[in-house]
Amino acid sequence: MAKWVRISPRKARLVVDHIRGRSVPEARTVLAFTQRAAAREIEKVLSSAVANAEANHNLDGDELVVSAAFVDEGPVMKRWRARARGRAARIHKPTCHITVRLTPVEHAPEPAPKAEEPKAEEPEKKPAPRRKPAARKKKTEEASS
Repeated sequence: MAKWVRISPRKARLVVDHIRGRSVPEARTVLAFTQRAAAREIEKVLSSAVANAEANHNLDGDELVVSAAFVDEGPVMKRWRARARGRAARIHKPTCHITVRLTPVEHAPEPAPKAEEPKAEEPEKKPAPRRKPAARKKKTEEASS
């Protein structure tokens, strides 16, 4: 878990969504080739979580799966920037808290199977009723008026 990381939570969530449910080696590869700045921060959190699992729980780092990964909003630092005619513009500097949870492969929750929806039988399609062509005015009547 990393707290008060100086990156927008929305930007960090885009990267976290790519590693959720993947094995640790696969998640590391995805993060290594992701070109977003948030990927570096999430990679640090992932390596810290793996080190904690190896040191504290005697688990093998390559046998772990990212069971949960989420980003929460942190406090927003508010700053002011001077603008023309004595005005000021507010600058928001968002922070976020990144959490990565790992579980061993045998305890990893499997994705829920997609429930197939029963297919409703389609009623027979009837052809649309034919319309009578609209009565057209003759050009001679328009020209005379």
